[in-house]
Amino acid sequence: MVVRKFFAPGTREALRLVREGLGTDALILSNRQVPGGVEIMAVAESDLNSAVATGVPATANSSSAFDGSTTRDILSEVRHLRGMVESQLAGFAWKELTQNSPAQAELMRVLLGRGFGARFARALASRLPADLRGAQVMRWVKAVLAANLNAVRAGEDLVSRGGVFALVGPTGVGKTTTVAKLAASCTLQHGASRVALVTTDSYRIGAVDQLRIYGKILGVPVLVARDQSDLAAALAELHGRHLVLIDTVGMSQRDRRLAEQAALLSGHGKPVKRLLLLSAVAQGEALEDTLQRYRADGLAGCVLTKVDEALTLGGVLDVLARAALPLHYVTNGQRVPEDLHLANPLYLVERAFRGEVPDGSFRLAPEDVPLAAARVAAGPRTGVYP
Repeated sequence: MVVRKFFAPGTREALRLVREGLGTDALILSNRQVPGGVEIMAVAESDLNSAVATGVPATANSSSAFDGSTTRDILSEVRHLRGMVESQLAGFAWKELTQNSPAQAELMRVLLGRGFGARFARALASRLPADLRGAQVMRWVKAVLAANLNAVRAGEDLVSRGGVFALVGPTGVGKTTTVAKLAASCTLQHGASRVALVTTDSYRIGAVDQLRIYGKILGVPVLVARDQSDLAAALAELHGRHLVLIDTVGMSQRDRRLAEQAALLSGHGKPVKRLLLLSAVAQGEALEDTLQRYRADGLAGCVLTKVDEALTLGGVLDVLARAALPLHYVTNGQRVPEDLHLANPLYLVERAFRGEVPDGSFRLAPEDVPLAAARVAAGPRTGVYP
């Protein structure tokens, strides 16, 4: 088993060298302050697994072999030690940041407290201009966030441009209500004769009836499509309408039928564009997973729902800023169509930092900030960050 030594002037730089040299799963065996910087001893986890599995000892010039139980005990103990060492290094890295770049540290604390992810917060803080102080910092942050939200402009939105759109997303994000809002908005602008609704949701009890009630109120036709042939026939019948909206059954991003749904909507050359609905109240990790899995088959954009129910918008703005997916609309209530609005980046960013963070069990305490920030202290940056 090869144990490697890494040296750097500071903790964060040393951790970065470890990750680059041994990978993100490297096991840190020791760290210490030495003249001129920090020294870290580490080993690749794959090397350790191979060593203990084949009976190669971790200490030099030893001929003893490990049995299966000993192997598991060693791996468990090493992982436990790694956690302890990395927690200690996290404290060192945070201390360095607060001493050398207090404005960056304070910005990270604010972003983490508002629900933004640790990697996003670190990436944003690292780009903070050194000459900014106080209120200037938040003005810069808001401007950067707003610039990274790909909001669709008035006149380019789907109601104005028209087309065939299927609203997709997990159960409970508000697809049917959003379909009704979009249909009502289009009816007001272009007339009921230019709008039509289709539903593929024959699973939920009352789903078809709910959409038909909306259709009757608006004076627009509602067709039901249970398979590809039904959908093809419905789209052929509705050819020439300015806007055709398709309501779909809610599916978890981990549902194995997701590919089938994508094939139903866009197979055989059908002119259907998929619009993903994301709930502002969902966790950032769930939003990111949902976007990645639905995006695999292509998306035309997204709609942000339930903004009125969200206590913080940090998580969803984190995901949207990195995804660069066109954001068409936001919804903030049940009224049709009043609670449908074109996406306004400046409003969303202001909303993300407005008011006090609710005090509760999930609020990030000051002493927790170093650990939260250290989750990505030396990890490689992946994806697109502002």
